[in-house]
Amino acid sequence: MNKQEAKKRIEKLKKELNYHRHLYHVLDQPKISDAAWDSLKNELKDLENQYPEFITSDSPTQRVGDDPLKKFGKVKHIEPILSIEDVFEFQELADWEKYIKDYLSRQVELDARLDLAKKSDQNFEYFCERKVDGVDIVLTYQKGILIKGVTRGNGLIGENVTQNVRAIQAIPLSLNKPVDIVVRGEIFMNQKDFKNLNQKRADNNLPLYANPRNVAAGSVRQLDSKITAERRLDCYIFEIITDVGQKTHQETHQVLNDLGFKTDPETEKCENLSAVKEYYQKHLKKRIVNPFDYDGVVVLLNRIDLQKKMGAIGKSPRWMRAYKFPGEQATTIVEDILIQIGRTGALTPVAKLKPTLLMGSVISRATLHNQDEINRLDVRIGDTVIIEKAGDVIPAVMEVLKSFRTGREKKFHFPKICPFCQGQVVRRPNEAAHYCLNKKCFAIQEQKIIHFVSKKGFDIEGFGKKIVKQLMNNGLIKTPADIFTLTKGDLEPLERFAEKSAGNLTKAIEKSKDIELSHFIQALGIRHVGEQMAIDLAKYFKTLEKLSQASQEFLISLPNVGSVASQSIFNWFQNRSHQELLEKFNKRGVKLKKVFKSPDEQILKRKTIVFTGTMFSISREKAKEKVIALGGRVLSQISKQVDYLVAGENPGSKYEKAKQLGVKIINEKSFLNLLTSK
Repeated sequence: MNKQEAKKRIEKLKKELNYHRHLYHVLDQPKISDAAWDSLKNELKDLENQYPEFITSDSPTQRVGDDPLKKFGKVKHIEPILSIEDVFEFQELADWEKYIKDYLSRQVELDARLDLAKKSDQNFEYFCERKVDGVDIVLTYQKGILIKGVTRGNGLIGENVTQNVRAIQAIPLSLNKPVDIVVRGEIFMNQKDFKNLNQKRADNNLPLYANPRNVAAGSVRQLDSKITAERRLDCYIFEIITDVGQKTHQETHQVLNDLGFKTDPETEKCENLSAVKEYYQKHLKKRIVNPFDYDGVVVLLNRIDLQKKMGAIGKSPRWMRAYKFPGEQATTIVEDILIQIGRTGALTPVAKLKPTLLMGSVISRATLHNQDEINRLDVRIGDTVIIEKAGDVIPAVMEVLKSFRTGREKKFHFPKICPFCQGQVVRRPNEAAHYCLNKKCFAIQEQKIIHFVSKKGFDIEGFGKKIVKQLMNNGLIKTPADIFTLTKGDLEPLERFAEKSAGNLTKAIEKSKDIELSHFIQALGIRHVGEQMAIDLAKYFKTLEKLSQASQEFLISLPNVGSVASQSIFNWFQNRSHQELLEKFNKRGVKLKKVFKSPDEQILKRKTIVFTGTMFSISREKAKEKVIALGGRVLSQISKQVDYLVAGENPGSKYEKAKQLGVKIINEKSFLNLLTSK
């Protein structure tokens, strides 16, 4: 066999192996035996060893890397990878549908063709698929070749695990068409493979794994891809992140199938919520015998144009919900009832349980919420109870098995003094919670500082709960403002601190001093002000000074700020100790970034912009924020009314449409120049 003949034979072998991989791992319809597959693969490997110049990245022999990685690199997603808001009752779905209709009726001006204000009774078409209990993955293909696999991470930045996803047979190294595309999916492990893996570990006297999801998560993050390959992981792809012209989510699945991806075969288009309920009930029954775990069904608007109009709030899309199954249950004994405290001073009772296994996790604590919930359940110390993972996540006490009582059980009485500071505890009118009234309660201050340095606040790297507790116990900090007085010399004498770690933390503190207003508002921990409201307040007031001077009457007039939140915000800024705290921040160098510009600085006022393709020096989300901050609007569709199309690498169909309509097209560099122009 000469060189040219070898090249042709290699191409034929690759094509045949990819064909049978698809049949076996995607369609579950194998046509040849494992031995025949191995024989073809060995022949290919021998030829590639003989002619290494013909080895390509999409070859079936290149799935597993030779050398383990030293660490995973960080990768910024082209768009935020959002999480899904859960619902547990059908009524919650009905409320969500009403919310969709109300929301879209207010967006009529964005699309004159949809007169939803007059059609408030319009029904929506939904698409349903099972919510696989696995690990999120984002895959990038260029000209049909897999070039990158990234974990979800925090939704904005994930870890580059390309070498490991290449080892998963269900993920194609090359697609059926040479397209540029970014997709999202779920990596998981079948119960059969999980049991086989645990049997091997038992045979070798190794600890058993808790559940398939944990194994999948750990396998994806192995530095040695050979271990990943041995785990026999599976993967369903369910979303196309880039725009390839799909009009519905049902069409998205068809495109994915045509390209060679493995998708959930049990999806269904539902004309209304009644059909959604039937789909839910059907798969709730099938869950027990299914070969892999899923914990509910995903319900979403089928039409993608409506998805884009709905957008997202916080970290969740408005147009999608996870309709979760009832959690699995187990019985155990309440050994004690303890009290925890939050940053608002609210005391929460927690059941200390005899450790028990529930859905692969050992559970030793469960929330009891408040005194009303304890009374409703009539739960006592020593009771035998049924616990459940609410939404398969948070353990909760569901029921007391009173027939098991011996008479030795003890009733729980809420403390009248704080167990942390001995301050007075009261239950406020019209509230279920009890509160510690001591403003200087050590435990409350500790929780406030933990919240202050968290990712939603100042996001100080390396400043976790243990560090907060250590610094407070040593008297180095009492309030959040004290953080900005810490020096390297303060930290070095402490346990677990060395010269390097002390230096790293002080650098992280210094770096955090430049902070966006929305994050600063969130860090303050104002009661009833969550992440989205902090963003809305920052966008409206633009400066902390204007927000601090706002009257309660003015605050309540703003969208999404109710009477309770407006009173809480107003009271917080009127508090003398809070005013002193803000003054300390100012003196210690905390600077608020001016994100939302004043009217005379809004250089993109009345300008509309559409994005397409991949941008490298700025994320799509950050680019949108900058446009909005400068007074512009970001649209998802091209029309004659659009002022600019910003075309990144590998632009989609919007590029050709913009050329046809005569819309001005600019590249990434020109867009960045536009942001700073006068």
